[in-house]
Amino acid sequence: MNNTNIFIRKMFNAIAPKYDFLNRLLSLGQDIYWRKIMAASVGGVKNLLDTACGTGDVAFEIAKRYKKIKIYGTDFSEEMLLIAQKKKDITDYTNLFFVAADALLLPFENNHFDVVTIAFGIRNIEDKKRVLTEFIRVLKPGGSVLILELTAPENRFFMELYMLYFKKILPLIGGLFSKNFQAYKYLPDSVMKFPKTSEFVKMMEKFGFKNIRIKKLSLGVATLFTGYKN
Repeated sequence: MNNTNIFIRKMFNAIAPKYDFLNRLLSLGQDIYWRKIMAASVGGVKNLLDTACGTGDVAFEIAKRYKKIKIYGTDFSEEMLLIAQKKKDITDYTNLFFVAADALLLPFENNHFDVVTIAFGIRNIEDKKRVLTEFIRVLKPGGSVLILELTAPENRFFMELYMLYFKKILPLIGGLFSKNFQAYKYLPDSVMKFPKTSEFVKMMEKFGFKNIRIKKLSLGVATLFTGYKN
C-alpha cells in the first residue's frame, strides 16, 4: 500500500463516526437522492459488489430495493466497515455481507458479479487503470459497472456558487464537526482533480468498458457513469 492509500485509509478511519451525518449535512440531503438513483439503476440481478462501500449506505439502499440480490460490500477502512456492520446488525438483510478488502485487489474470482458499484470512492483511488481493470476482472461478461462520483458543474454561474461553498464553507463545517480539517480540505481538492466527464468516459472505454452512459444529477454536482463488460 503506497503513501497515498495509507493517508486515505487513515483519514476515513478518523472521520468514520461523523461520516453519515456530514454526508447529509454537507450535501444538503442530496446524497440520499443520488444513492436512490444509483440503486434504481441496478435492476434484478443475482449478485452485486459494492466497492469502497464506506458505512454501507449504497449497499443498504440496494438491499432494501432488491431482496433477492446477494450483495457484498467491501472497503479498506476498518472503522467504516465496523459502522456498516453495526447498521446491518439491526436490520433483517440476510442477503448483505461486508468484507474488508482494497478495491485494487478484490478477493473474488474472475467473472463472478453481475454488477459492480462504487459511490464517491473512485476519485480517492490514484491508480484508476488498475481499479477499472479489477472491476472488469470480477464482472461477468455483459455485466455492468455503476460509478457515482462528485463532479464539477458545467454552468458557469452555478459553478461560481458551487466553488464558494465547496472551497470555503464545506471544509469549515466539515472540519468543525469532524475535528479533522485536513479531511474536509482534501474533499474539494479531490473533486477538482477528478477527470472531466468526457475524459473519464474515455478512460473507462480504454480499460474495457463499452456502451457507456452518463446521468448528471443536481445540476452536475454528481454524475452516474454506467458501463458494460463485453
